[in-house]
Amino acid sequence: MPQLLEHIDAIARQLKRDVLYLAFVRAERPYYEDFKTLPSRKRILQWLDDESIPWRECGPYASETVTRSYAGEVFINVPFDDRDAQYRRVQEFLEYPDGSMRFDDVKFYVVPLEDAMKNAHHDEPGFWERWADNF
Repeated sequence: MPQLLEHIDAIARQLKRDVLYLAFVRAERPYYEDFKTLPSRKRILQWLDDESIPWRECGPYASETVTRSYAGEVFINVPFDDRDAQYRRVQEFLEYPDGSMRFDDVKFYVVPLEDAMKNAHHDEPGFWERWADNF
């Protein structure tokens, strides 16, 4: 069954704040490998569930010039704030103290609301339908 995913920048605009998300890179695995079988992704999602940290699948930053299939991206619903205990737990799980990633095939991103607002016109009623008609 088809699933409609929101782009990470649209989520930032809805929440009116910076948002966190994970992307899974295909460094040394075949392109056709299903992201759902990726050990690092399974481990991270299980950890988030175990820690009661809310997450959901999302699309990447929206583009009017590039279309991509879903590659396993995940929105983590925790504020990007060093004072927030949940954020610190997520950061400590995903990153070493020097800021490098604990998982070679995972990228941990923040999408600043300021950047997400550059795509605010995407929220206009019918935008994506008109875009698709002209694609």
